[in-house]
Amino acid sequence: MFVDSPVPAPYDIIGDVHGCFAELIELLTQLGYSLDDAPLSHIRPPPSGRTAVFVGDLTDRGPESAAVLRLVMGMVTAGDALVVRGNHDDKLARALAGNDVSFSHGLSETMEELAALNDPGFVEEARQFLESLPFYLLMDGGRLIVVHAGLKEHHVGRTDGRVRAMALYGDTTGARTAEGYPVRRSWELEYTGEAMIIYGHTPVSEAVWINNTMCIDTACVFGGSLTALRYPEQTLVQVPAAQAWATTNLKVPGTRIW
Repeated sequence: MFVDSPVPAPYDIIGDVHGCFAELIELLTQLGYSLDDAPLSHIRPPPSGRTAVFVGDLTDRGPESAAVLRLVMGMVTAGDALVVRGNHDDKLARALAGNDVSFSHGLSETMEELAALNDPGFVEEARQFLESLPFYLLMDGGRLIVVHAGLKEHHVGRTDGRVRAMALYGDTTGARTAEGYPVRRSWELEYTGEAMIIYGHTPVSEAVWINNTMCIDTACVFGGSLTALRYPEQTLVQVPAAQAWATTNLKVPGTRIW
């Protein structure tokens, strides 16, 4: 499923959060959003009427995945945010549905967090929310695409298995590195589409433009920063990570480390 969103610009497109709730609150505050209530289940949008758009991977690895879910779900319900499906969101949905998945890369901790809430109603709402997320969004009349891991120009308008895999995991070869990560092709180096593509998934040391695409996963959970791209202004707003909650090799823009 993809969504041709009627929600007009301007947008604040936010990179992979991975449970970094404090950094998300700080970033939203810097963007001009304001807290609405004590449980932090909703944030009022700024007067300019901007919409927050998340590139997926809301949970896992970081310290407060449940809080991130509650906040983002509240924003979506209020019509103040949109979210595309990331591979961690997809896996969590399958785990909550009782499917057999590998509880790795922070998923087990997220499941423990949700269980500790002792709130089965919220957990079921979270499952339904995650299962409803589109694989990518067409925005601003097709001039902008938001996707988790990547999309090629000839994929636009399609949601077959190959496109879904690309949207969730990027352009992979099928092989794995010695550390167990998929070997990925740098699809963005060959992108020639007219639509601007904003994505995340593979952590980068710096968000830069490559052929009308930008990866805004600047590795907050790994000690980097949480990044938002303001659209149509094309300006970046970033907050540094409070600490590193996991380790990885950062991808240097334009190359693949893993």
